[in-house]
Amino acid sequence: MQRAKSLAADLRLVQKDKSRSAAGHFWRAVVLCEVVADFLTIICAVIAGYIIYNSFALDRHVYYPAGTVLAVASGVAIVMVLMLDRAGAYRRGNSLLRVRETEQVLRVSAEAFLIVFAVSFFTHILFSRWLLVLSLSLVPLLLFLQKHFTYSVVRMLHARGHGNEKVLIYGAGGTGRRVFSVLKRSPKLGLDPVAFVDDDPAKAGSTIYEMAYERRQSLPVIRGPVTGEMVASHGVGLVIIAIPSIARDRFIRTTNEALRADTSVSFVPGHLLPSGPRIDYQDMDGVLLASVGGPTRRVGYEVVKRVCDLLGSLVLGILGAPLLLLLALTIKLDSRGPILFRQDRVGLNGKTFRMYKFRTMRAETRLYDYSPRASSDSRITRLGRFLRRTSLDEVPQLLNVLLGNMSLVGPRPEMPFIVEQYAERHKQRLDVKPGITGLWQLSGDRAFLIHENVEYDLYYIQHRNFFMDLAILLHTSIFAMRGI
Repeated sequence: MQRAKSLAADLRLVQKDKSRSAAGHFWRAVVLCEVVADFLTIICAVIAGYIIYNSFALDRHVYYPAGTVLAVASGVAIVMVLMLDRAGAYRRGNSLLRVRETEQVLRVSAEAFLIVFAVSFFTHILFSRWLLVLSLSLVPLLLFLQKHFTYSVVRMLHARGHGNEKVLIYGAGGTGRRVFSVLKRSPKLGLDPVAFVDDDPAKAGSTIYEMAYERRQSLPVIRGPVTGEMVASHGVGLVIIAIPSIARDRFIRTTNEALRADTSVSFVPGHLLPSGPRIDYQDMDGVLLASVGGPTRRVGYEVVKRVCDLLGSLVLGILGAPLLLLLALTIKLDSRGPILFRQDRVGLNGKTFRMYKFRTMRAETRLYDYSPRASSDSRITRLGRFLRRTSLDEVPQLLNVLLGNMSLVGPRPEMPFIVEQYAERHKQRLDVKPGITGLWQLSGDRAFLIHENVEYDLYYIQHRNFFMDLAILLHTSIFAMRGI
């Protein structure tokens, strides 16, 4: 247990933001195209099912307008893409041997069929059972064919040198060979091993073959230890530490050398390695690989979150326009100074942006200072006490949501002078887009400074999903209406 705590503390010393490399851009583009392709494929499958149903007049024929069929197909597609995203279908290590990819398609298709069948059975919505069976049977078939085509295209692009990332494997033992074999059997990953590094002088200069029957793929072994110069000379974008029993000091030294060369680090963890929001685990064909970095991005979730942010902020802004005008007039009459308070805050990846709020403090108050901890603070105006208690002062940040600087739900954005004082664990808050509301606002600790209660934000970053965001918004609505 002591070793686990010590290693957890040391990991904070080797964390590094992922560079926006060409390989990273390539992979994000692939994932986006895959999401769009899955969405369109599911729509086509449902429409094809209806065409077959309509052509063969199966069962008691029911006519559905084209608009209704398209709307239902789009709804099914959205739900299934979200389910695939939650199942991990769009993670980089997902397509190993393509078996897991097919398993996820079959499982999600079966779950979607049960959901749609239950809706049609327990409601008054009239859906032909034959139509459901035909449409949802075509979904996994067409998805399988589409993903096979996507896999072939990506593999071809990698073979031509597009989006590849060179990999150095530290450790030429059995685990290192397994990692080598996994990467070679999964060309869609775009991870190209170039050499082994091992501290054993007897292995230096030898050749290691992958763990496969044909033994066609091999790599040379370079004498260790890993150094920044070695990593840079090979043009490596990722170092994989394939020694589960590696000593702590050796692990930290190797990782620091890799990060010094601006290279990402992944490793095969030992049994006592703790979990955390900065450590992302992936099961790569039976090899558990951990990466030190930011939280895993889920493209489907982020796309839906952005759409919900846009729609939510527009609807709230339109419906609340009369209240906003009334508040603006009242603020102007209550005290001298501007209606809106503008201040630079730090957002996603440490980028600053201009945040808007209704002014709740006197005009002569310093622009950058710690926020008041009590409503009796002399800097707060009379109306400002009410606005802060009900959180109505935050409403103008809907404009920030529309501009893309903020989200409806997320960690609160901090002022630059506070971010400059951040320790490593506080910097993890910058891995996601800041929000108008979040777990910290709903807690009893909101009377204290944000960075003094970072655990709420770290929990959200690690566990965030669509339904958690929805739950936070519902709780915030109750919280605001009670004026607590």
